[in-house]
Amino acid sequence: MPIKVGDSIPNSRFRVSTAEGPAWKTTDEVFKGKKIVLFAVPGAFTGTCHKSHLPGFIANADAIKAKGIDSIAVTGVNDHFVMDAWKNASGAEGKVEFLSDGNGEFAKALDMAFDASGNGLGVRSKRYSMVVEDGVVKQLNVEEMPGKVEVSGAETILKSL
Repeated sequence: MPIKVGDSIPNSRFRVSTAEGPAWKTTDEVFKGKKIVLFAVPGAFTGTCHKSHLPGFIANADAIKAKGIDSIAVTGVNDHFVMDAWKNASGAEGKVEFLSDGNGEFAKALDMAFDASGNGLGVRSKRYSMVVEDGVVKQLNVEEMPGKVEVSGAETILKSL
């Protein structure tokens, strides 16, 4: 059953790029004791993700954080090299944290994975956004179609805070 409001984020880990090289970051390190906006994309650099979803969070980062959010993070089923390249190409440094879910383990743990093999993309994450407070989901916005940003965008999150 997919994660829902009131559920705790399951234990998992992400691969991240650091100045010292690739490292692991646990869900506890991301969420424990913090109020986080997390959004997920089917794929870095893909049309909707790169042109519609991520830009809203970059543009609204300061306004979202001004509402008491400690940080904004994005996850996707891409390796950490791609996620880091996407961060650098999009100008998101210092505004959005990029969390690689390379094997889709986090997406599967949330029951937010879908099979995009028909398009040559393998298992991907559904597009969603959530507000997580101390590891508990307080708000969840899941898109019906992966190519749309209608309920999971930064503007929706900002209005709800």
